[in-house]
Amino acid sequence: MGAQSSTAREQHLAQADTHEVFNQPTALENFNAYQSDVALQHWTRVYGGDWASERLHAYGELCGGELIEAGFLANENKPQFYPHDRFGQRIDLAKFHPAYHQLMRSAIDAQVHSLPWVSPKAGAHVARAALEYMHMNADAGSGCPLTMTFAAVPAIRHSPTLAKEWLPKIMANRYDQRNVPYFEKEGVTIGMAMTEKQGGSDVRANSTRAYPVSEQQGNGAEYELIGHKWFCSAPMCDAFLVLAHTDNGLSCFLMPRWRPDGSKNQMFIQRLKNKLGNISNASSEIEFRGAFAWMVGDEGRGVRTIIEMVAMTRFDCMVGSSALMRAAVAQAIHHTSGRSVFGKSLHQQPLMQNVLADLTIESEAALAISMRVAHALDHSDDPQQALFLRLATAVGKYWICKRTPHLAYEAMECIGGVGYVEDNILPRIYREAPVNAIWEGSGNVQCLDVLRATNKEPKVIDAFLQELQQACGHYAAYDQFVAALDTEFNDLETLEYRARTLVDKLAIALQASTLIQQGEPMIAAAFVRSRIESHGGINYGTLPSDVDCQAIIVRARPQLEHA
Repeated sequence: MGAQSSTAREQHLAQADTHEVFNQPTALENFNAYQSDVALQHWTRVYGGDWASERLHAYGELCGGELIEAGFLANENKPQFYPHDRFGQRIDLAKFHPAYHQLMRSAIDAQVHSLPWVSPKAGAHVARAALEYMHMNADAGSGCPLTMTFAAVPAIRHSPTLAKEWLPKIMANRYDQRNVPYFEKEGVTIGMAMTEKQGGSDVRANSTRAYPVSEQQGNGAEYELIGHKWFCSAPMCDAFLVLAHTDNGLSCFLMPRWRPDGSKNQMFIQRLKNKLGNISNASSEIEFRGAFAWMVGDEGRGVRTIIEMVAMTRFDCMVGSSALMRAAVAQAIHHTSGRSVFGKSLHQQPLMQNVLADLTIESEAALAISMRVAHALDHSDDPQQALFLRLATAVGKYWICKRTPHLAYEAMECIGGVGYVEDNILPRIYREAPVNAIWEGSGNVQCLDVLRATNKEPKVIDAFLQELQQACGHYAAYDQFVAALDTEFNDLETLEYRARTLVDKLAIALQASTLIQQGEPMIAAAFVRSRIESHGGINYGTLPSDVDCQAIIVRARPQLEHA
């Protein structure tokens, strides 16, 4: 009896060992974010940014490697606000986890914040966009101060005296996290503060006032600011571009966190925002109680001055959202390639292939027009490119940022329950996805900006349509689609009401045009077939049956060295 009981017990114990892990993919980590991304390499090369390939490979190694863990840590340990020190002195300090500083230091060392300004040659904006795109594999929140620092340069150039002192520090690849005056640092970061609670996107409703501190007034002169800002992103930056009213209208100012005499500026953080996403980045509400600032640009022309910064940050919204798409699609394809259902790999199942290929087409189309806009930035001294850029930035920002949340959710569904838990990066991508659609002008603002641009300077639509017409002659459905766009502007009475319909069509046409002219033929064909001929489905996974889904998935699958 004893021997039989012992044998039975051993059998039960063997059956109790239920935790053998099988049919689970490996984590998508320890890869090169540039080398593994065929589409990114293609579009970087097409638009002349591959001269930076060595830099791109090096940063790709970081973004697919050690910065992934830094991204998780920076988001698990969000910034903490300390209004006072232990003695009761007001310090207005936001403290970050060391991983956040690692992300910032790596990006600034790679010149994510400055490449086109320090290497102003063809393809520089394209190469810099590729660097930013890869940074999103690790963390999107730290991208906010990086893009504001990058975008501040054109605005600050409006004031030669300020530019002489500040631009060398802004463009330096030195990250200095210390809470010390700007003049003690070799490298600085720049934030911005435009939005007020009563105005939102309507910055002309701002109530913040600026008062001259001496008889000297105008560009480069010293002022004090009194008022508030409802959103000030990255409040630990060394200075901020701010809008405030003078007697002559809304003007732009550069407000340092420390005054030139080394004392703390009268900028007081009220609280940090408790946000849905963008967790690693601190966003705040602030008050000015006589805060020192210099005027930038002409008095009363603040919107015109800062709009050059906004144009750059809107472009970065395109790149950032495209990057989130790619990160989500890469996770979905990698996961499904390592998991089997019903006897074969999940990404070999026909319906899953339809979904994955559809997501891939969306992702590459977003990257394609982002790089096309980067190419226009590289050639903005060409009047035709400048006109195209004016409309394409608003169209692209509206469309890509709108499409990202749905794509992120669909990628999460491809992965299933594992994709819903915080150990996976998909929840973070999903929470991050809406921010670029809201920041720097929501969807309606972008659509109205398109109408404003076409009304103010009709040549911008001519330049845009000329871009589209260059792709004609390959697909009859595309040719008809572009020809019909002319009629969209005929009914001026309902144009504003129909603005989203119009901009949707402009975006789809621009993506098709770019893919047809410069893209992989099978991607272009699948895009035209699914987005123009059949006008697409409400959900992803509705591609026509003649699309080669397997080939599209293979192209998009992360190319891992160990695979």
